[in-house]
Amino acid sequence: MRDMAWIAVDWGTSHLRAWLMRADGSIIERRQSEDGMGVLAPEGFEPALQALCGDVLPAPVIACGMVGSRQGWAEAPYTAVPCKPPGADAATLAPIRMPGLSVRILPGVKQANPADVMRGEETQIAGYLSRNPDFAGVICLPGTHTKWVHVSAGEIVSFRTAMTGEMFSLLSRQSVLRHSVGDGWDEQAFALGVDQAISRPEGLAAALFSLRAEGLLDGLPPASARARLSGLLIGAELAAVRPYWLGQQVALIGAQDLSDAYAVALAAQAVPVLSANAEEMTLAGLSAAYHELCGETA
Repeated sequence: MRDMAWIAVDWGTSHLRAWLMRADGSIIERRQSEDGMGVLAPEGFEPALQALCGDVLPAPVIACGMVGSRQGWAEAPYTAVPCKPPGADAATLAPIRMPGLSVRILPGVKQANPADVMRGEETQIAGYLSRNPDFAGVICLPGTHTKWVHVSAGEIVSFRTAMTGEMFSLLSRQSVLRHSVGDGWDEQAFALGVDQAISRPEGLAAALFSLRAEGLLDGLPPASARARLSGLLIGAELAAVRPYWLGQQVALIGAQDLSDAYAVALAAQAVPVLSANAEEMTLAGLSAAYHELCGETA
């Protein structure tokens, strides 16, 4: 492909996603495989990349995500807060066998107290700030491990992580609640769960079992149980990170359905939110790193 300038890569635990990019930041093609970090040994990363993009290699590659973890292709050391989202100048070069191929892995961000880390989300934050350079407030990145990030003057000041998404998955699939939770959604049940947990977070453990009991005794519909479980967990999360959203401008970056749920929960607390697409922000962050590498202004 004559007009392809570089390859943007988001390499997570379960998936490898790559975009063939023009120099102006436009996308030529999107590719994906199941060769996530979780199934690869360090020596398997280059072959996995070649399997997905071998027809256009060698080319400059800029990657983010778990590919830079201790179990990844090459460990990209964390940058400590407060800091600007790390860019190409802080990237780690991966060990390469193919002549002419270069792979730069962007580092994650760490916080000493309370101890916390992120890897991948900082690139989405960089993308958001490249589009909204004057933003000051909190960026929430809903997901398996939801991040709440305080941003000021273009820097990540502090952040907190909540395992809400992982807890929802475990409880709905591997706990006794798997017998009560089904498909579908119930907005009223979700709102009830949020209100119950945010006002009485100390009662979360008991409220969770009530879902099972109500299913047995009162015929609580599986869709309502699912929505209320989600509401209880997100409400407890909001209670735990109240300083991050109370009186703050909040921007959401995540998958549409999950971001919508957080937006509803925050709206019930009179918190207006801005929303951005996660994939677009990832690409914007990787593009900012590419332009930095080329000595250009994104």
